[in-house]
Amino acid sequence: MPLDIQARTLLDAAKAAGVPEMWELTPAMARAEYLKRTAKVKPKIDIWKVEDRQIPGPLGSIGVRIYTPRAVDGSESLPILVWYHGGGFVIGDLDSHDAACRALSNQADCLVVAVDYRLAPEHKFPAAVIDCEAALKWVAESASDFGGDRAKIAVGGDSAGGNLAAAVALLARDNGGPKLCFQLLIYPCVAPEPETRSHHQFAEGYLLTRKTITWFYEQYLRTTKDIRDPRYAPLGADDLSSLPPALVIVAGYDPLRDEGVDYARALIEAGNQVSLSNYEGMIHGFYLMGAVIDMANKAIEESVIHLKSAFN
Repeated sequence: MPLDIQARTLLDAAKAAGVPEMWELTPAMARAEYLKRTAKVKPKIDIWKVEDRQIPGPLGSIGVRIYTPRAVDGSESLPILVWYHGGGFVIGDLDSHDAACRALSNQADCLVVAVDYRLAPEHKFPAAVIDCEAALKWVAESASDFGGDRAKIAVGGDSAGGNLAAAVALLARDNGGPKLCFQLLIYPCVAPEPETRSHHQFAEGYLLTRKTITWFYEQYLRTTKDIRDPRYAPLGADDLSSLPPALVIVAGYDPLRDEGVDYARALIEAGNQVSLSNYEGMIHGFYLMGAVIDMANKAIEESVIHLKSAFN
């Protein structure tokens, strides 16, 4: 399938503007650049309530943002999606993914708890995973305090956030919970090394480049030994059985496409319930681009259908 015309328009505009690649910047500069980019492409979405909190974690306090779609009285509780933002473990924050969280909360009629985990290189692997697991445990323990149903908890994220959601699902299975009802994995990076066909086929020219991916990993990992840790590379886990149902969304022109497909197939082979959806004309990051790419809104809608089914 050819590249989507709206995606091509965005790529052409970025090239004409001389937008720098992340690997050419310092981490601080890359974070500012990413926020600037996401602000231009995300839709404006109203929601009933947004609350920022600091919660305890083993490495210090963790920021979370709780999205509530509507007023809930004391007799009702809403299901919860714990969301981990993407950004290569180096960039991204609560603001960069705010619109997607609002959309998912409104349309799935659920609470979304977005996690502001620690970023590299200031905090190397496994700091992000530790924060994300701690936040999930806090959600399960404190759900009733903010109108949530601890029996209906899903995890999700895009790119590096998809990696963290997959890793946390494995940890929840192995460490006694909490029990999860679903995992929403949006073009996740899950392989030990970026050596799939799509990594080479789309190495340049499609927003996320091979050089940027390598730079992200260099910032995040302590040593090359970390690539064999399933908390970093869930695809390399010895056991992928007994995991919650999953929706894996990939993009056709994304370097991460093939490892997302491989992970979906590995989950299925391990006996899990999995839906794999390939947005063939799309590029990495499209899920956040609802203001300029129509298929982003379709992907949100598909996510919502699966979330509602898992929550019922």
